[in-house]
Amino acid sequence: MTGQTDIPANVKGALDLDPWLTPYARTLSSRRNLADKWLQEIKESTKDKNLTLAEFAREAYASYGLHANKVTREITYREWAPNAKRAFLVGDFNSWDETKNELIERDAYGVFSGVIPPTATNDYAIPHDSRVKVVFELEDGSRIYRLPAWITRATQPDKETAAQWGPSYEARFWNPENVYKFKHKRPSFNPDQESLKIYEAHVGISTPEEKVGSYKEFTANILPRIKELGYNAVQLMAIMEHAYYASFGYQVTNFFAASSRFGNPEELKELIDTAHGMGIMVFLDVVHSHASKNVTDGINMFDGSDHQYFHSLTSGRGEHPLWDSRLFNYGSFEVKRFLLANLAFYIDFYGFDGFRFDGVTSMLYLHHGVGEGGAFSGNYDEYLSEFSAVDEEAVAYLMLANDLLHELLPKGGTAIAEDVSGYPTLCLPRSIGGVGFDYRLGMALPDMWIKLLKEKKDEDWDMGQITHTLSNRRYREKVVAYAESHDQALVGDKTLAFWLMDAAMYTDMTTLKPATLVVDRGIALHKLIRLITHSLGGESYLNFEGNEFGHPEWLDFPNANNGDSYRYARRQFNLVDDKLLRYKHLNDFDKAIQHTEGKYKWLNTPPAYVSLKHETDKMIVFERNGLLFIFNFHPTESYSEYRVGVEEPGCYRIVLNSDKKDFGGYDRIDDKNSEFFTTPLEWNNRKNYIQVYIPSRVALVLTKQE
Repeated sequence: MTGQTDIPANVKGALDLDPWLTPYARTLSSRRNLADKWLQEIKESTKDKNLTLAEFAREAYASYGLHANKVTREITYREWAPNAKRAFLVGDFNSWDETKNELIERDAYGVFSGVIPPTATNDYAIPHDSRVKVVFELEDGSRIYRLPAWITRATQPDKETAAQWGPSYEARFWNPENVYKFKHKRPSFNPDQESLKIYEAHVGISTPEEKVGSYKEFTANILPRIKELGYNAVQLMAIMEHAYYASFGYQVTNFFAASSRFGNPEELKELIDTAHGMGIMVFLDVVHSHASKNVTDGINMFDGSDHQYFHSLTSGRGEHPLWDSRLFNYGSFEVKRFLLANLAFYIDFYGFDGFRFDGVTSMLYLHHGVGEGGAFSGNYDEYLSEFSAVDEEAVAYLMLANDLLHELLPKGGTAIAEDVSGYPTLCLPRSIGGVGFDYRLGMALPDMWIKLLKEKKDEDWDMGQITHTLSNRRYREKVVAYAESHDQALVGDKTLAFWLMDAAMYTDMTTLKPATLVVDRGIALHKLIRLITHSLGGESYLNFEGNEFGHPEWLDFPNANNGDSYRYARRQFNLVDDKLLRYKHLNDFDKAIQHTEGKYKWLNTPPAYVSLKHETDKMIVFERNGLLFIFNFHPTESYSEYRVGVEEPGCYRIVLNSDKKDFGGYDRIDDKNSEFFTTPLEWNNRKNYIQVYIPSRVALVLTKQE
């Protein structure tokens, strides 16, 4: 236990925000000290250079792997493989002859390096986009073939090659003469003042056609949609190369290679540059929580050992118990170099503006959030006591990763943690003792909505439970709110629209006939769920592509169980473009939410004050940043003169109304001629009240008229 008099200075800021952390001050300080110790070791390792963390990471990706010298036409290759005795570079360029290009230099740490001189005609010896591999000779004389760990392009073999040598990916030396030149600066974003609205997307499924979509198609067809909807960030999934498409990008094989399924590296640069020109930031869904177990086309058993990048298999920490993947050893200096360089590379080479770190809960705990250990109650002992199962090396690595991001991108670089555990201080600045993330995903929110739709009738929804779940978050630790993400779209689950309307989405979404009761309810509740999550649930908002218009069906990648079909591995944007279908109503309402927020601002402001959660009336009312939000969740009851408390006196007018005909409503409220004057009598602990007409399953947003 720590008393007030002996609080370590390096975590005092965190304890000032949350005094309940005081008994755990030494634990928090120890975890910060480990990250700071690693920072010092990194500086010392650079000797007289005294590099910053960003310089260290940049030097790593600039020296490891294959690099072409534009002046001398030499190609250098550097690879860490401590278990190997000798190393050779082979490929199309030397007819796969292991005797021609041995990496002669090997230092005391097992780093091999060599130079491939230019040809007699002073050209690169390794042609652009040609295939290469590294061969390691082990102590017993055996030889193993691997894809270079730092390779920046890896492709699927053609049918003939796959038939002869197997389906493993092929490493390619990417060295184009015409490198894409960026035209636009990164969008300016002040995280202290501006709201973050994220469109989560997967390039491969971003087409109505039954195929794999491309970077170029995403640039031409999807970015304009994102811009029109009003989102200011796109979060790209499945960019880091993965041999198994159905893994959704979460079984990474080649960490520095952008997925070749969608196109080449220059086309990804163009996508990001085009987004920047539209004022849209681009985040990478980065997977540093685990890696594919693939050997021949990944980094597992890379140098013949099971413990180069990962914890050894005999340690009990080398494999994820559910994901069938390998787990990094974050305490290893070279692993830190590899992963930190990986982050810097995606920022520098491609222009990414931040990261959504996948699987942070798995990283934080030795039990990986699995089994009894994954049942978090919120008791601080689970995170900070001497008996907690926290992996302190993983925590320290995440601190360094956040340090690096914010050093590389001091103005607007964004780090988002996928953590369901509620780890305290995760989203507090490093400078005051936090882990340094900018946001954590509000993972309890979609779970609540799915549970309500699955288990309760509308009339049994608990207004208190809804408001509590949406507003229950740690003080000064920002949350990305979302009603559903890609997780809820996967086969085996259903999107909100599918839970609400199911089979009716195939037969009753036409505007050529009146809406059925099922569709009418579904569209109304879909709008209310998204708006209340957006306005009450966090300081940022996320939507998974297609869900803005109530995309039907689930998401299922081609695999053996579905006959390798692409039928469900696509987004049917043709549905929202069809003006005779009701999907346009949900799309237009989502657009109205984003643009209304952009004008009046409620995200990234202090939490809302909830003045009413009435169980019988099914009403929820709250104020946030001067706006008044009114929700009627009642399935049948409309209220003509409903009294609503409001703090500030004056005249209020409607700025967003879910009942508009354009949004699939019934135009029962005249927005333009609706003025609501306050009465100076206390109501629901507010100094004033107004009276409004609020139909069933309708939401209103009001602002005070100047």
